[in-house]
Amino acid sequence: MGAIDTEAKAYLSSPDKVADAFNYWMYDGKAVIKPEDLRPLDTTAVALPFGKGRKQPLQKIRDVLKLYTAMMDNDACYIILGLEIQASVHYAMPVRNMLYDAMGYAQQVSDLIAKHKENGTKLSGSEYLSGLRKEDRLLPIVTLVISLSTKDWDGSTSIHEMLSVKNKEILSFVPNYKINLLSPTKIQDSEFEKFHTDLGTVMQFIKHRDDTDIDWMEGNDRFRNMERSTASFINTVTGARIQFKEEGDVINMWAAWENGINKARIAGEKNGVQKGEDNMMTAIRMIREDKSAEAIRKATGISSKRLRELRSIL
Repeated sequence: MGAIDTEAKAYLSSPDKVADAFNYWMYDGKAVIKPEDLRPLDTTAVALPFGKGRKQPLQKIRDVLKLYTAMMDNDACYIILGLEIQASVHYAMPVRNMLYDAMGYAQQVSDLIAKHKENGTKLSGSEYLSGLRKEDRLLPIVTLVISLSTKDWDGSTSIHEMLSVKNKEILSFVPNYKINLLSPTKIQDSEFEKFHTDLGTVMQFIKHRDDTDIDWMEGNDRFRNMERSTASFINTVTGARIQFKEEGDVINMWAAWENGINKARIAGEKNGVQKGEDNMMTAIRMIREDKSAEAIRKATGISSKRLRELRSIL
């Protein structure tokens, strides 16, 4: 497991970040899911094929898995929320997520079967075949993919997109599994305000990581008062290498990023001047060696006009 994966799972597994991500995706930023209503689940998904002739169990490890408890119509409602974190595009993500969700449901079936056996539940003929009672129900699983890439997600977002057949009549008989994808590049800047934790700050920075200016950051208080842990996470996932002079747990990302851009700009200008001087000296040497104009232009990038001026001087 790489540094990005390790830090991303640690950062995004906190209840407030999970609630923030799902509130943005499912409820348009409304604080419906409360962090205190989430509790961790075992991220190791094990699916045992049920019925006769059971084979070797399948095992997959989810990135983040939480059980959400909510009250709906005066009844307790339980939903399993899963996060899958991607530092880059995974071109088989629909299949991967479909397998994760299927294994999650299979695990629930196995748990119910085991519970009935432990309790000595009497099952009818049809119930005995499956190991489930007719009224048994499973908990819904909602999986959200969070992209931490500065690039657009150019992979498939559904099973149908991955199939070689595009005939709609045929596809109408093929269940289409779609992924829920939260990608920074797809979020409008005005939408980042719908996040209520630093997750929104992280996503906005990822979106603008390669911008040559910081107009998008100016005036945004989130970047002037950022937790050091968030700044560190941004550095890890974007490779920004921002240096912070401030002491304490809160830093000014805007000032640090502006300082970094200015340093890079100055270094680039100095490098450009030095490169220009080096090319000029190379051109003069090649002129004196009676090299062709084409060879000199190819070696130095100097224009034909500038080359003629040099020849006239020398």
